[in-house]
This record gives sequence, structure tokens and C-alpha cells, in this order.
Amino acid sequence: MSEQRVAPVSAFQPPYYAVVFTSLRTEGDAGYGETAERMGELVKDVPGFLGEDSARTPGGLAITVAYFRDLDGIEQWRTHAEHRAAKEYGRAHWYERYCLHIAKVEHSHGFERTPQAILTERAS
Repeated sequence: MSEQRVAPVSAFQPPYYAVVFTSLRTEGDAGYGETAERMGELVKDVPGFLGEDSARTPGGLAITVAYFRDLDGIEQWRTHAEHRAAKEYGRAHWYERYCLHIAKVEHSHGFERTPQAILTERAS
């Protein structure tokens, strides 16, 4: 897992959908890293894909939240041939267990500290 700082996906104008994938992996990589990178590139081409956030706890729980404008985009990703093959391989090799939740987002907002806000805060 990279120690590089990453920013969360920005808030979007609701409604949209969040696909929450939580998982616990098996030991070893078995090609997981390369496949995850490939899936991350492929999903960007799905109409309605807005972005994704991902994190892993020290205990091994992984959480990925993918955001889609509509259910049609989620369905296109679910049925994408290469994604389907990766899911099948994942069940056989990469995952001890996982759970998927799809939720409609009805409210969304965000905050981003700007250099000006930091200067103002320091001056206070």
C-alpha cells in the first residue's frame, strides 16, 4: 500500500450512487495489484463513472467506494466482460470474504483547505 497522500473524490451534485465494496483478502498477491490497476483504468471509460476512493486498515479490511451518476453506469460496470472475469478470479483466489452495498446519495458536500485559508488561520 502506498504512503503517498491522496485526496478524496470531490462532492457531486446529487442524486448519484455510491457502490461500497468492503473486503478481506487472502494471503499473497497472485496478480491482484496488476488486475486492480487495470480495473481502475477500465472503469474510467464507463459512462457515468465519477471517481473512487479506496483505503485499507492495518487489520486488512479494504474499502473501495465507487461513485456513479446513475444505475445504468453501475450495471455497465457490473457486466463488463473483463470486470466479470476479474470478479470470478477474485472469488477463487483473492478474497476471504467481501460485501457490496449500493446506495443512492441524496446529499453531498465537501471542504478543501486552500493556501489562503491557511494564511488567514495563521494570522488569527
